[in-house]
Formats: sequence, C-alpha cells, structure tokens
Amino acid sequence: MALLHFHTIPTFSSISSFYSSSPSTSPQFSPSHSSSVKTLQQNLSLSPFSFPITKDPHFSFSTHPRRLLCKPPLGKYVREDYLVKKKTAQEIQELVKGERNVPLVIDFYATWCGPCILMAQELEMLAVEYESNVLIVKVDTDDEYEFARDMQVRGLPTLFFISPDPNKDAIRTEGLIPIQMMRDIIDKDM
Repeated sequence: MALLHFHTIPTFSSISSFYSSSPSTSPQFSPSHSSSVKTLQQNLSLSPFSFPITKDPHFSFSTHPRRLLCKPPLGKYVREDYLVKKKTAQEIQELVKGERNVPLVIDFYATWCGPCILMAQELEMLAVEYESNVLIVKVDTDDEYEFARDMQVRGLPTLFFISPDPNKDAIRTEGLIPIQMMRDIIDKDM
C-alpha cells in the first residue's frame, strides 16, 4: 500500500502578510534564514511568468510590426531556377485583379516548413505537366507576413486555387495534399 504525502503550499496572502508584518511581531531569524527570505522575495518579484501590463488602450498586436527573434534560414532547397516563382504581395494582387485566361495557384509556404518543401516538389511537377495552362506562384509567409495574415493563412502550406472565371469561388486547401487532388481541382473546378 502506497503512502501519499501532502504538502501545504502557502498562499500568496499568507506570504505577503508575512513580509508586511512589523519587525516587532516578526520572528527572529538567523543570518542564513534572512538571506533565504530575501532570495524568496527576489524570486517572487522576478518571476518568469510576470509580464509588464500595457495600459495603452490603442495597443494591439496587429498594429505593431512583428519582431523576429532571429532571421529565418535562407532555405537551401529554394532555388531561383524553379518554374514556380516566388512573388510579393503586390505582384499577387496584380495577378488576381489582372486579365487571365488560366487558373492561378498560390502556394503560401515558409522555408523552415518540411511539408512546404514536399508541396514545392509536387507543384514543380504540376508546373511541368500543365506548362502554360496553369499559373503557379508562391508566397513566403515570413517575408509577406501581413499579406498572409490578411489572407487568413493559419497553417502551412496553404494553397489557393483561383479560377479565371470571376463567377467561380476560390478553393483553399491547408496542409500537404496529394498531387492527384490538385489535378482534380484544376481540371474539374477551375
């Protein structure tokens, strides 16, 4: 039969009342105890879970630019001689609004994303297979963070299939999908 041991954890009110008590009522500690009390006070005030609270009512994470902790890797698998070219947000908007007679496939990816690398290989095969019958482009979500946020890209890779017919809705997929599914969307729904 196992014995259970219960430990009593002092509440914050009992700790704070202990520290705020007058010196005449507080118990006398030896020097080693007083240093441990100071250490406990410092640990409570410098807790890793205490964050500064912003009182600014206009503060929003969406209004401030995103700061990267480090620069993303340059992606050794992304080359310039691929058929699927990387585009900026402005170039993508011009493609969508412009005159097209072929479907447009937009791949939102990141250089650090493993499934994105696999999807890039499938898109290259599609670009070879369909040649000039489909326009396939890609957008780096690290470079075009605001555009990806506006397009509500939550997972990577995300594909948008946009028909040249303005009456047809765009089709959106998230995650790694088989190449045959992409063929079916292009052939049947565009």
